[in-house]
Amino acid sequence: MTTTISTQTLPEIIYPDSDGKPMSDNTKQFQLIVKIQGGIDALFKDNENVFVAGDLLWYPVEGDNKTRQAPDNMVVFGRPKGDRGSYQQWLENNIAPQVVFEIISPGNRMGTIFKLFKFYDNYGVEECYFYDLKDNELMGWVRSDGELNYIESMEGWVSPRLQTRCETASGDLEIYRPDGLKFLSYVELSRQMEQAQQQMEQERQQMEQERQDKELAQQKADRLSEKLREMGINPEDI
Repeated sequence: MTTTISTQTLPEIIYPDSDGKPMSDNTKQFQLIVKIQGGIDALFKDNENVFVAGDLLWYPVEGDNKTRQAPDNMVVFGRPKGDRGSYQQWLENNIAPQVVFEIISPGNRMGTIFKLFKFYDNYGVEECYFYDLKDNELMGWVRSDGELNYIESMEGWVSPRLQTRCETASGDLEIYRPDGLKFLSYVELSRQMEQAQQQMEQERQQMEQERQDKELAQQKADRLSEKLREMGINPEDI
């Protein structure tokens, strides 16, 4: 007599792509999140193994869809660029985001901020930056000896991973690339492009005017030479 042992299939665990929370509480917060994401992505545009995301859910533990956070910005070195519905760490060679940015709005409470920090500390983030929009204050932590340690002075701080520099003296968070260029918003980039196009057009017009002036001068010289020859004078003898 044989006994059949029934096997129980475990339910599939779903890792939602959304936590139902808004990406930002106000326009300034949204604009800064987009500027940082775009600036870092542009900085590493030629490195296929740097993944940059904004407001993407990060699941650090396989089988646990409750432990998660969606950093305003996160950077992962060692993972390919590409679209993702969420960042499931066990599918990404178990590489945790090394750099995260959080833009704190007036609606954020200290308890929420502390919870975010503890999450990033517990799950291996190397650099953690919180920027307070209301007070124009940038706070940062960098990992050493297995934990995130507070950075005493953030003004002029250079990120070990990104090699970017932070400044708040202007009244807003400004981030500078290693080549000294500042992260710009789409509108600022558009204006810069328009100015460059205008300058190119002005230079083209100037070159065209110089070409026309040179042609006109040559035509005058040719007419003068012709008249001299009519008078029996060789222009080359003058």
